[in-house]
Amino acid sequence: MTSPLFIDRSLLNELSAEAAQSPRLRKNRNFHTDNDDACHRLLNALEPGTYIQPHRHLAADKEETLIVLCGRVGVLLFDEAGAVTATRELVAGGETVGINVAPGVFHSLVALEAGSVFFESKAGPYAALSAAEKPAWAPAEGEAGVADFLAGMLARFAR
Repeated sequence: MTSPLFIDRSLLNELSAEAAQSPRLRKNRNFHTDNDDACHRLLNALEPGTYIQPHRHLAADKEETLIVLCGRVGVLLFDEAGAVTATRELVAGGETVGINVAPGVFHSLVALEAGSVFFESKAGPYAALSAAEKPAWAPAEGEAGVADFLAGMLARFAR
C-alpha cells in the first residue's frame, strides 16, 4: 500500500520547475501506477511556449476532465475542419476552473501564465493517439509550422 501524497504548493511548484526545465516545457506527475490502470489521474504542468497538438479521443469512454489548480490555461475546441468553435480561459480560483471534454471533440491547451498546473482524469488504459485522432490541419509537435500555429492559438487569448 502506498502512502498518501498531498497535493500542496510545494508539489505544484516542484512540478512547474521541472516543466520549465523540460525541452517540451511541460511535465506530468501520474497518480495511477500503470498505463493499463482503468482510471488515469495526473497533474500536468505547462509553461508558456509549450505546444500541444490539437487532438481528440474517439473511444466512447475517453472523456477528459481538466481542472486548473494554479495559473491560467487557455482551452480551444475545434471542428473537423480545424475552425475554432470555442475558447475559454481556465483560471485557478476564477470563474471557470475546468472543462470536461467529450469524446470525439478536437481540443488543445495553451499555457497563459508561468507555473500553470492542472489536474487531469480520464479512463485508461493508455492508448497512443491514432491517425484519426490527430488532425491533418495542425502540425505535429516538432514539425514546421508549430510556432505559427501556436501563435495563432495564443492570439485567441490576447488581452
